[in-house]
Amino acid sequence: MDPFYYYTIDQPAIAEFKDRGSKFFAYSFPIDRIDDCKKKLSVLKKEHPKAVHHCLAYRLGVDGATFRVSDDGEPAGSAGRPILGQIDSKKLTNVMVVVVRYFGGSLLGVPGLINAYKTATSLALQLSPIIQKSVEIRYELNFDYHQMNEVMMIVKQFNCSVVEQSAQLFVELKVGIPKHRIEEVINKLNDLQGVTYRTAVVL
Repeated sequence: MDPFYYYTIDQPAIAEFKDRGSKFFAYSFPIDRIDDCKKKLSVLKKEHPKAVHHCLAYRLGVDGATFRVSDDGEPAGSAGRPILGQIDSKKLTNVMVVVVRYFGGSLLGVPGLINAYKTATSLALQLSPIIQKSVEIRYELNFDYHQMNEVMMIVKQFNCSVVEQSAQLFVELKVGIPKHRIEEVINKLNDLQGVTYRTAVVL
């Protein structure tokens, strides 16, 4: 994978695929944490209480190292893996796809199921705009409140993202600095007197 950029989807999408009476509704989501996945799945189970299966796959992290597949009662390897295969074929991460199945009375067999879950996922991902994002390194900045404008100018200039901010006598700002701009940002911060920084622990 590219050390400086990754690809994900910009917004959720829904697609439907039918085969011999069975309906497959594929939901694609941009996500950042495993907790988000659990919440999305819980919502869909409430929305579709009569569906027979809620199969899913997700891949997480800028290195794409965290993933999960679930066949949710379908034959092993017939649902979760085909869903993940479509996410991976587009080289995406921080993406979850849940495919909800309503049984139509006819057994599709393993090849039919693989095709259905793969196709439904592919349709949903086609409807989700793919975006390129910078791999970011989290930093914690500390500075006097009157330096806020100077610091924020640097944050905006180098497309850093503000993760968290708290202000009392001093401002504590957690930011994500694009990996390929780290040296430039650190040099700019070093030019400001009284600004301290350190890499932040990501929980």
